[in-house]
Amino acid sequence: MKSLHYGAFVMGALAVLNVAILQRNVEAAPSAAGGVRGMIKLDGLAPHQPAIDMSKEPNCAAMHQDKPIRGESVVVGPNGGLANVVVFVSQGLTGNQVTHSDTVTMTQKGCQYLPHVVAVDAGQPMKILNADQALHNVHPAPMKNTEWNKSQQPGAAPFGVTWTNEEVAIPVKCNIHPWMRGYVVVVKGPYSVTDENGSFNLNLQPGNYTLTAWQETYGTQTQAVTVTAGKPATVNFSFRAK
Repeated sequence: MKSLHYGAFVMGALAVLNVAILQRNVEAAPSAAGGVRGMIKLDGLAPHQPAIDMSKEPNCAAMHQDKPIRGESVVVGPNGGLANVVVFVSQGLTGNQVTHSDTVTMTQKGCQYLPHVVAVDAGQPMKILNADQALHNVHPAPMKNTEWNKSQQPGAAPFGVTWTNEEVAIPVKCNIHPWMRGYVVVVKGPYSVTDENGSFNLNLQPGNYTLTAWQETYGTQTQAVTVTAGKPATVNFSFRAK
C-alpha cells in the first residue's frame, strides 16, 4: 500500500513540475522586441560604371586581372536590389536601446575599401586594416568630426578610430590611389547596410519610428513605421535612377 501511495505522490509531483515548466516556457515565448525588415531597389536603369585603371599599382592590378573593378557609387544586384544603402532610425529612439560595442573593420584590399560603405554607432570602435602589398594613405573628410590623414605601410598593424558625432556621411579617400573611395556613416542607435539583394533588417523595440535610407548618389529618403511586439514590420524604399 505504501508503495502505491509513494508512486501516486511521485506521479503527482512530476505532473506539477511538467505544468510549471510548460507555463514558464509559454510565458517566456513572446518577445517584447519587434523589428523592421525590407528591401531597397533602384527604379530604372543603373548608371554605367567605368572600369578602374589600376596600372599605376601593379600589385593591385594583378589581383583584378581576370575581372576589372568598376566604380561602386551605384551597385545593383540581379533582382534590382540596391546595395550599400544605410538604413537607420532618425526619429523615435528613447535612449534606452543597446549601443553597438563590437569593432567595425574597413579593409584596404586590392586597392579598394572593403566594404565600400560602413556604418557605425557614434563612439563605436572601428579599425582600418591594410591587406595589400602597397602603401596606402587613409584620408577621411568629415564635417562634424575631426579630420585626419594617416599612411599605412604593407603589413602594418591596424589602427583604431572612433567617431564622436553623428554624421551622414563621411567620404574616405586614399591620397596615393585616387580611385579608392569609401564612406563611413555615423549614426546613433540601430542601423543596417543593405546587401547585394538590397535587403536590410533592424532590431527595434515596439514604438513609432522614422527610418532614413541613405545612398551616396541618390541621397536620403524617410518613412514612418510602427513596430509591434513579436511582429516584424516591413518597409521598402525605391530610389529613382538618374
